[in-house]
Amino acid sequence: MALLEILQFPDPRLRNKATPVTEVNDTVRQHVDNMLETMYKAQGVGLASTQVDIDQRIVVIDVSEEGDDPLVFINPKITPLEGPTSEMAEGCLSVPGFYEPLGRPENVRVTALDRDGEEFSMDCDGLLSVCIQHECDHLDGKLFIDTLSSLKRTRIRKKLEKNRRLATA
Repeated sequence: MALLEILQFPDPRLRNKATPVTEVNDTVRQHVDNMLETMYKAQGVGLASTQVDIDQRIVVIDVSEEGDDPLVFINPKITPLEGPTSEMAEGCLSVPGFYEPLGRPENVRVTALDRDGEEFSMDCDGLLSVCIQHECDHLDGKLFIDTLSSLKRTRIRKKLEKNRRLATA
């Protein structure tokens, strides 16, 4: 396995739309393993392939307390279910250190392929629901900060750029 570089805002590659996986093979499984290793090392709960510059529709998530229940979603499709919208503070490995409240459907159904290429569906709520929606946004080139005002996005971009300069100085 290998650690992958997590792209950070405002990297334009974060705006790429991922292409569907046509065959779940050893290369895709290696991407999954590398993404999981990278997510755990970064202490995240989710990671989309576009965040590590992989142009395929792959998401890995682990919202368990112990960090030992990895979920793999290849070519995920989300369907909102009946019920309320809830607001939860979201953060992102590609926008480190920033958290903003976002409203999303509280309950969704996700249909995807697993690590072995088998189709499955599962109903999600709570943190898992927010996480799968957040990561699928990444696959479409969207970031959670896109919902913020342009002023706030500019401030975040400038702060991240300053942090990168300081880190390399």
